[in-house]
Amino acid sequence: MQFLLILLVIAGGMGLSVEAGILGPLGEQVGHLWATFSIFGVGSALTFLLMLFFSPRNSPSFFEQPAWQLTGGILGAGYVVILTIATPVIGIAVTMIGILAGQIFKSVIIDHYGLLGTPARKVGKKRLCALAFIVAALLLIALD
Repeated sequence: MQFLLILLVIAGGMGLSVEAGILGPLGEQVGHLWATFSIFGVGSALTFLLMLFFSPRNSPSFFEQPAWQLTGGILGAGYVVILTIATPVIGIAVTMIGILAGQIFKSVIIDHYGLLGTPARKVGKKRLCALAFIVAALLLIALD
């Protein structure tokens, strides 16, 4: 099961690269914020349809959840705006490896301290070495 989930998140990452490639030109044609809005509009409509058919009917109320858990929408919008602006200027590869470097760096901190309700996973030499390789990849790709 874990291997299948790893393949699924790799596929999701590939989808983000395609999304960046779509958003850059769209943002230059219609404006960065309109491009961002279009991505969230289509995504919201699709999610709504999926909720109608697949969401459990007896789940806890969305409005009863802690407010800090709703900040993901703000972070997601910021991410998409950054994709839309950065991709045409620095390219998809540099944009994606930069995003990956930021994700891994912050993920290591969240794991190490067990933040946001996740179990703590101490940072070891292997994780720090992996982070160093990602930073090296960013430098190698950006300076090409």
